Amino acid sequence: MRVWILGLLFAFVSVSAMPAGQLPDFTELAEKQSPSVVNITTTQDARKPRRGRMPQPDEMFDFFRRFMPPEGNERFTPPRRGQGSGFIISEDGYILTNTHVVDEADEVVVRLHDRREFRAKVVGKDDRTDVALIKIEARGLPKVTIGDPDKLKVGEWVLAIGAPFGFENSVTAGIVSAKGRSLPQENYVPFIQTDVAVNPGNSGGPLFNMRGEVVGINSQIISRSGGYMGLSFAIPIDVAMDVAEQLKGTGRVARGRIGVVIQEVTADLAESFGLAKPQGALVSDVEKDSPADKAGVQVSDIILKFNGRTVERSIDLPRMVGATRPGTRATLTVWRKGAMRDLTVVVGEMPAERTAAAARETAQPDRAGLVTSDLSPEQRRQLNIQSGVLVEDVSGAAARAGVRPGDVILAVNNREVFTAEELSKLLSETQRKSVALLVKRGESSIYIPLRLD
Repeated sequence: MRVWILGLLFAFVSVSAMPAGQLPDFTELAEKQSPSVVNITTTQDARKPRRGRMPQPDEMFDFFRRFMPPEGNERFTPPRRGQGSGFIISEDGYILTNTHVVDEADEVVVRLHDRREFRAKVVGKDDRTDVALIKIEARGLPKVTIGDPDKLKVGEWVLAIGAPFGFENSVTAGIVSAKGRSLPQENYVPFIQTDVAVNPGNSGGPLFNMRGEVVGINSQIISRSGGYMGLSFAIPIDVAMDVAEQLKGTGRVARGRIGVVIQEVTADLAESFGLAKPQGALVSDVEKDSPADKAGVQVSDIILKFNGRTVERSIDLPRMVGATRPGTRATLTVWRKGAMRDLTVVVGEMPAERTAAAARETAQPDRAGLVTSDLSPEQRRQLNIQSGVLVEDVSGAAARAGVRPGDVILAVNNREVFTAEELSKLLSETQRKSVALLVKRGESSIYIPLRLD
């Protein structure tokens, strides 16, 4: 389960209990839908480095186990184990779950409601939406009914089934708290926010409406402790099914792009541009020779509609464009110099993300033991930085100095670095025995002294 740790102070308010007669009865729903929910256990060779990210709560047991006395041969390192949930979407064994549940696993085992176990094959996974499709060799399986998240209403009852902390087929219920939520670094998913109790192990499990239809995949929580604190987020099932269909067909997800850098339209900006209210996505840059450039989009345009769909906030545009198949002709309605105008754009294809695993296969560590990759313009915009390279893997001197996968190296000895090649060259050519790396980690930046081998 992905967890966002927030250092917030919460005020706990006492709420009067609702009369029992007004509460829904979940017994029939739970009984009918539980057989379609599965428990997923993963195993990864301990010698294989994890991709650049913080440990998930599902991995905490393995973290603490490192401090336990060794059993038998002291050189033996047990494999890493993880767990999560999933649900069957077809009778012939296709199962949806989260990418972070099966990411880099050497073995994926699916346990059904009737206690049968199967080894699963990972058909494909998509980091941007955190959706993965896996397959087991079985027939006649109970499958879920797919619902329509657009019909969900705030305040509506919903139910989750999963395996929190390994307790299989646990049922929890709550209400829809909000729709279309945006989370940090999650531009392509309009999350469903609920107050359903979701904990580590619930990842990848289904969120049902009261008609027994799956409306989302439980994916993330916001917490101060690593456990449930009333804020749970689910990926809408229509987003997940679109990803699943592409993964099943090609093993990858093709997303649209038009090549603009955008920002939110504030009340002051709306007034400056003559808009009646803050809405749309303000174009702050247009990539040269991009689909937007060829369509005539200009800096200072405010994109109000994409193919007839209203862009209420800037975050809406990446979702709309990303969900559009490359090659599609789309209409952009823009506000320019006090007037509306329509532009026709041919949607391009977003380059595939270069994963850390691919980086390790194609790149060797530099002098400091670093494997790094270039940041995309979109990543730089999200991080609000101009320079920097992403740390994909760490060994040697860099690992001893405390550099971590997922860090962004901004500068070496106060000299900004913009590409992985530039960083490697600086480190290889320096005559100094140690250098200072300016590293961005989370919301803060720190200097890390690095003694070179």
